[in-house]
Amino acid sequence: MSESALKKVLDHAESGLVARKEFFDTKSEQIVDIARTMAVCLAEGGKVMFCGNGGSAADSQHLAAEFVNRFKMERPALPGLALTTDSSILTAIGNDYSFDEVFEKQVMGLGRPGDILVGLSTSGTSVNVIRAMREARRKGIITVGLSGRNAGEMGPVADHVLTVPSGDTPIIQEVHIAAGHMLCHLVDHFLFEAVAELTPYLSQGD
Repeated sequence: MSESALKKVLDHAESGLVARKEFFDTKSEQIVDIARTMAVCLAEGGKVMFCGNGGSAADSQHLAAEFVNRFKMERPALPGLALTTDSSILTAIGNDYSFDEVFEKQVMGLGRPGDILVGLSTSGTSVNVIRAMREARRKGIITVGLSGRNAGEMGPVADHVLTVPSGDTPIIQEVHIAAGHMLCHLVDHFLFEAVAELTPYLSQGD
């Protein structure tokens, strides 16, 4: 085996371990807060939407599937929606208007106050994601941003931002999906295992 090839494997693995450990060491409480917010949204009839480009589009679909199908435990389907999957919508908006609007217009049509939009962008500057998050805030939708070391333009349009301490796109994406899995795990915890922990955060009926 080529020594240089082996070194690439070990260097990447080490970089990933360092970034993942620092991320969870510093962001764990924020992850719990975001998961609780998601659980409240779902308990009160809302949905969680996801958007991103490229690998982040794949992560959006992956996480939406974890909500609708299941993560680990057997439980009812939860409303998760990836805004990256409908080719007719994406190409119609891209053709008639602009690729910058492909997620924004879906938020306009599908989003409701109290929903959550999760935007994934390793750079924090993806125009279509930023525009969708800006529209979401205008509509009273809670926004969660996942980015790399710098939140970039996500900062001003996100209610919650999870930054990964790396400038390496593959490492950032690997930590994003780990964070997404933990959010799924904790949403199930709050909704189906520790309901009493969630109750104080739910809206009280008149």
